[in-house]
Amino acid sequence: MSFPSLLRRRSLIVSVASAAVLTGCSSGPDSAGSGGSTSVSARARARAARDSRGLLRQYDAVLAVHPALAERLRALRAEVAAHAAAFEEGMASPTATGSPSRTASPSASPTVPADEKSALASLAAAERSLADQRARALLDVPGELARLLAGVAAAGAGHAYLLTKGDR
Repeated sequence: MSFPSLLRRRSLIVSVASAAVLTGCSSGPDSAGSGGSTSVSARARARAARDSRGLLRQYDAVLAVHPALAERLRALRAEVAAHAAAFEEGMASPTATGSPSRTASPSASPTVPADEKSALASLAAAERSLADQRARALLDVPGELARLLAGVAAAGAGHAYLLTKGDR
């Protein structure tokens, strides 16, 4: 199966998953009527942004060790960067702009396997783990953020598939 057909399949998976989640999450307003939901949303959004930035650092580390993977990882990395930006966009606090640089410390540099196949497998595992985490988290946040988490979780699951099943 060619890489473009895998991308089309991933888009279909994301569309179906997003539609299912949107149907399940559209019954209530975003505010959820409780004063605590805003802080829950803010914490969830900050964590999601931080996690996306961490995943982005993993992509960058793999690319630094395996530059031959640049073509294959370019689109996936760009989507992860877009996910981070989407989560950061909704963060209203003035400290939110400082969060990415604080989490991008050199001490948090990920370890990259020496061979390309293992490096791709480690990225796939990170994508899968984060997608699962986000799928669980969307149950605790109001509508719009739940939909964003669901869409990004579905994209992450698609990325994991492409990283392990895609042709070279």
